[in-house]
Amino acid sequence: MRLTLILATLLAPLPAAAQDRVERVVMLMRHGVRAPIPGEAPLDTRVAGQWPAWPVAPEYLTPHGAQAIAQLARHDRRWLGTTGCPAAGSVRIWTNTPERTIATGRAYAAALAPGCDLPVGHNPADRTDPLFEPLRARATAFDATKAVAAITAHTGGVNALTARHAGAIRALDRVLGCGLPTGCSTPGPATLKPSADGRGIDFTGPIRATSGTAQVILLQYAEGMPMRDVGFGRADAATIRRLGVLHAALFDVFTRSPYMAAHQAGPVGDHMLRTLTAPAGPRLEVLVGHDTNVTALAAALGVDLDAPGFATNDAAPGGALVLTRRRDARGPHVTLSYRVQPLDAIRSGAATVVDKPIAIPGCPKRCPLGQFDTLLRAKLAPVVAG
Repeated sequence: MRLTLILATLLAPLPAAAQDRVERVVMLMRHGVRAPIPGEAPLDTRVAGQWPAWPVAPEYLTPHGAQAIAQLARHDRRWLGTTGCPAAGSVRIWTNTPERTIATGRAYAAALAPGCDLPVGHNPADRTDPLFEPLRARATAFDATKAVAAITAHTGGVNALTARHAGAIRALDRVLGCGLPTGCSTPGPATLKPSADGRGIDFTGPIRATSGTAQVILLQYAEGMPMRDVGFGRADAATIRRLGVLHAALFDVFTRSPYMAAHQAGPVGDHMLRTLTAPAGPRLEVLVGHDTNVTALAAALGVDLDAPGFATNDAAPGGALVLTRRRDARGPHVTLSYRVQPLDAIRSGAATVVDKPIAIPGCPKRCPLGQFDTLLRAKLAPVVAG
């Protein structure tokens, strides 16, 4: 019997006394563990030691990262009740164009439905996908000057943002171990201004520099590298969580102010709502993008990302915001959760997965589908015709 999900009989009329059941699931997921991006740890960062080598090219999903994604997919298969190969069109997986997102989609598809050759869609490499890169694609009426003002209001200013995280910057200096009184990371005042092309913002300074370095050290740990290679042997799990606030602080600038959230999450939020509210469509849609996408949607929803081992709002590799359309005798409603592996589970390869329910701000516990659509759309910038 070919079943896709528990959802296979969902379009049939429900008896009056029907229990609450899943109709459709739409999730936005960050790619899995990858090798560092060139310049992510700035080239002038000073260290006492050598950065370890990675098993793949820069920015690529690692084999270990793919195995962790497979654990998530197997969890989702059990949760959704998948058996056999899904019916055509019942599962849709769409990714951004970088290798790490495509490879994540393929690893997920292979483990969700083994042997079924589920398609994984994406744009050609030379075409910007507005779902995942809305500013670059000019998918909304983004105004960089307004963005700078909104970020300043949200953060209190980028110098104040730096000051709030001075302790974490000092902790990172201890891990880097250069021993210089001026610190180990890129010095200089913080600056924030519209980018020259008007498609984004330019942000420099201590948070911009240290956020990437902190992420590289987290990825070393998640990859399962020997502890002597993680943060030059000077970073344990507790230290990595503390350093994660520096990476999370980057999203205070790029995604978490109401203006940035509206524009960064506008196209993907609109797409997810359309999938969620359509009379017919895939029973499961998985969108594979980046930490900016997940943090922007979380900000638009008015919620925090919280996962074991990670700093608050530091998006986990493979972590996903999950919108579930359910139906009971009163009609369709929406629930929200953050489905993620704890950092130690990613590192060890364990099958542990946390699916944390999140209350939807501004909506009752049972959030009617129409009310949820109205609530989220009010937080999203309209998508402009391309």
